[in-house]
Amino acid sequence: MFATSGVELALGHQDNVWEASNATTQLYLSNSLPASDPTANVSQSCGEQLLDFGTVEKIMIGVMLTIITAVTVMGNTLVVIAVCVVKKLRQPSNYLLVSLAVADLSVAVVVMPFVIVTDLTGGKWLFGEVFCNIFIGMDVMCCTASIMTLCVISVDRYLGITRPLTYPARQNGQLMAKMIAGVWLVSASITLPPFCGWAQNVNTAGVCLISQDFSYTIYSTAVAFYIPMAVMLIMYYKIFRAARKSAAKHRFASFTRRKDLETAANEGLKLQGLKPPGMAEECAALSRLLGRERKNISIFKREQKAATTLGVIVGVFSICWLPFFILSTARPFICGVHCSCIPIWLERTLLWLGYANSLMNPFIYAFFNRDLRSTYKDLLRCRYRNINRRLSAVGVHEALKV
Repeated sequence: MFATSGVELALGHQDNVWEASNATTQLYLSNSLPASDPTANVSQSCGEQLLDFGTVEKIMIGVMLTIITAVTVMGNTLVVIAVCVVKKLRQPSNYLLVSLAVADLSVAVVVMPFVIVTDLTGGKWLFGEVFCNIFIGMDVMCCTASIMTLCVISVDRYLGITRPLTYPARQNGQLMAKMIAGVWLVSASITLPPFCGWAQNVNTAGVCLISQDFSYTIYSTAVAFYIPMAVMLIMYYKIFRAARKSAAKHRFASFTRRKDLETAANEGLKLQGLKPPGMAEECAALSRLLGRERKNISIFKREQKAATTLGVIVGVFSICWLPFFILSTARPFICGVHCSCIPIWLERTLLWLGYANSLMNPFIYAFFNRDLRSTYKDLLRCRYRNINRRLSAVGVHEALKV
């Protein structure tokens, strides 16, 4: 009996040693798992970044983000309706505004609602792995289309200012349609690689993150942001420089023309009683000088307005998107390609700061465009009848004031 118990005790001791050895082996394998199965460690490390919001915090965040989404939808919808309804706004250059509004509207309708739900859960993705790829594709394409349309608008404004005689003649609906199609095709070129096997998005339980592949990150951020931003800055600099030259020329010309007008007026007074025909010639000269002056003032105001408008657009665009893209570019080099080690509150804040650009675009253009501003007021007041006639009357009144 004791012998049997001793044998059983020995066997039990061997079993305990064997189980301890297995546990040690499993622990070692689990610690070294990222080399063979990165997904398991990704889920655990990413899950530790989730935020825990209270009920009051969720309500406040939800209301604020919902207001941003609703105002974005309203503003960009007004742009589309205004250009489609008002004949005066149906110009080829305004087709770019419609493309911009459609891109920003798509961000608000297709992307923002899912981001709001994810933010209210503290950053946990609830819509599955399959829809994660679709969602990232829509997000990247719509945001890129918005950014690249802003870039094309800056080029269009530059050509319109520096080539006022030749560019409008070559500007037509077909050209604008090709430019808009090119913008969306380039945006799609950034979206497709994860679906074609070049770079795989991070899809794990509760995590939905765009691919962190080094080459894809550099390519996508360069095409979607850095190159368009560089083009916009160059266009703004050239328009600003042209406006400064025009301002200096206008001041000098105004001084010389003022002298000419004074001389002509004095000569006219002298000749008033002596040579009546000469007075008619002087009046004609005065009329020609005044006509050239009004034309130069109009060109000068247009250049100044274009420089100011583009400066505001570039400034708001940079403030909204630059922090996010700096973070997106640096993240794979800091955290690796399997997950994000950036605090989720910082990542989501910068993401919504970028989305805010879609909110501001329609109001920036309305602020600098009297026709858009008047159309907004009529649409918000439900004054749909005779909207074209009222806008034409306002335009004639403003022209008579110049």
